[in-house]
Amino acid sequence: MAENDSVEDRIFHPAAVECHSGYKACERPLAFTCQGRRREISEILDRWYEGGLAADKPVVNYFKVKTGQGRVFILRYAAESDAWSVRRMDPLTMEDKL
Repeated sequence: MAENDSVEDRIFHPAAVECHSGYKACERPLAFTCQGRRREISEILDRWYEGGLAADKPVVNYFKVKTGQGRVFILRYAAESDAWSVRRMDPLTMEDKL
Protein backbone atom coordinates (compact mmCIF):
# COMPACT_ATOMS: atom_id res chain seq x y z
CA MET A 1 0.00 0.00 0.00
CA ALA A 2 1.37 3.42 -0.93
CA GLU A 3 2.09 5.88 1.85
CA ASN A 4 -0.95 8.06 1.04
CA ASP A 5 -3.28 5.12 0.36
CA SER A 6 -5.99 4.25 2.82
CA VAL A 7 -8.45 1.39 2.97
CA GLU A 8 -11.17 3.93 2.11
CA ASP A 9 -9.41 4.66 -1.21
CA ARG A 10 -9.84 1.02 -2.28
CA ILE A 11 -13.51 0.59 -1.34
CA PHE A 12 -16.20 0.54 -4.01
CA HIS A 13 -19.32 2.54 -3.15
CA PRO A 14 -22.78 2.02 -4.71
CA ALA A 15 -23.47 4.43 -7.58
CA ALA A 16 -26.25 5.36 -9.98
CA VAL A 17 -24.78 5.49 -13.48
CA GLU A 18 -26.22 7.09 -16.60
CA CYS A 19 -25.15 5.10 -19.65
CA HIS A 20 -25.15 5.13 -23.39
CA SER A 21 -26.87 1.95 -24.52
CA GLY A 22 -26.12 1.14 -28.15
CA TYR A 23 -25.73 -2.39 -29.40
CA LYS A 24 -25.81 -3.58 -25.78
CA ALA A 25 -27.19 -2.29 -22.50
CA CYS A 26 -24.86 -0.16 -20.38
CA GLU A 27 -22.38 0.07 -23.23
CA ARG A 28 -20.48 2.99 -21.69
CA PRO A 29 -21.00 5.33 -18.73
CA LEU A 30 -21.79 9.02 -19.30
CA ALA A 31 -22.19 10.25 -15.70
CA PHE A 32 -22.54 8.85 -12.21
CA THR A 33 -24.00 9.87 -8.87
CA CYS A 34 -22.51 8.68 -5.62
CA GLN A 35 -23.25 9.93 -2.11
CA GLY A 36 -25.52 12.61 -3.55
CA ARG A 37 -22.95 14.09 -5.93
CA ARG A 38 -23.32 13.84 -9.72
CA ARG A 39 -20.20 13.77 -11.90
CA GLU A 40 -20.10 13.90 -15.69
CA ILE A 41 -17.55 11.71 -17.41
CA SER A 42 -15.32 13.57 -19.85
CA GLU A 43 -13.17 10.62 -20.91
CA ILE A 44 -12.99 6.84 -20.63
CA LEU A 45 -9.31 6.16 -20.00
CA ASP A 46 -9.50 2.36 -20.01
CA ARG A 47 -11.98 -0.50 -19.87
CA TRP A 48 -11.70 -4.19 -19.12
CA TYR A 49 -13.70 -7.11 -17.77
CA GLU A 50 -13.20 -10.17 -15.64
CA GLY A 51 -15.09 -13.42 -15.27
CA GLY A 52 -17.48 -15.02 -17.70
CA LEU A 53 -15.38 -18.08 -18.46
CA ALA A 54 -17.16 -20.25 -15.90
CA ALA A 55 -20.74 -20.24 -14.63
CA ASP A 56 -19.58 -19.37 -11.11
CA LYS A 57 -17.62 -16.32 -12.37
CA PRO A 58 -20.11 -13.75 -13.68
CA VAL A 59 -18.88 -10.99 -15.98
CA VAL A 60 -17.89 -7.74 -14.29
CA ASN A 61 -17.06 -4.73 -16.48
CA TYR A 62 -14.68 -1.99 -15.35
CA PHE A 63 -14.24 1.55 -16.68
CA LYS A 64 -11.43 3.88 -15.66
CA VAL A 65 -12.92 7.33 -16.20
CA LYS A 66 -11.98 10.98 -15.88
CA THR A 67 -14.59 13.51 -14.79
CA GLY A 68 -15.01 17.07 -16.03
CA GLN A 69 -13.16 18.19 -12.89
CA GLY A 70 -10.16 16.02 -13.81
CA ARG A 71 -10.77 13.40 -11.08
CA VAL A 72 -10.13 9.74 -11.92
CA PHE A 73 -12.46 6.93 -10.82
CA ILE A 74 -13.01 3.23 -11.47
CA LEU A 75 -16.62 2.29 -12.25
CA ARG A 76 -17.57 -1.37 -11.84
CA TYR A 77 -20.68 -2.91 -13.43
CA ALA A 78 -21.90 -6.34 -12.32
CA ALA A 79 -24.31 -7.30 -15.10
CA GLU A 80 -25.71 -10.31 -13.24
CA SER A 81 -27.07 -8.06 -10.47
CA ASP A 82 -27.35 -4.93 -12.68
CA ALA A 83 -25.37 -3.01 -10.05
CA TRP A 84 -22.81 -0.21 -10.44
CA SER A 85 -20.19 0.85 -7.93
CA VAL A 86 -17.37 3.38 -7.92
CA ARG A 87 -14.04 4.04 -6.25
CA ARG A 88 -11.70 6.96 -6.58
CA MET A 89 -8.21 6.57 -8.00
CA ASP A 90 -6.63 9.97 -7.45
CA PRO A 91 -5.37 11.20 -4.08
CA LEU A 92 -7.65 13.60 -2.21
CA THR A 93 -6.97 16.72 -0.28
CA MET A 94 -8.48 17.08 3.18
CA GLU A 95 -11.54 18.96 1.86
CA ASP A 96 -12.31 16.52 -0.97
CA LYS A 97 -14.95 13.84 -0.71
CA LEU A 98 -15.93 10.99 -3.00
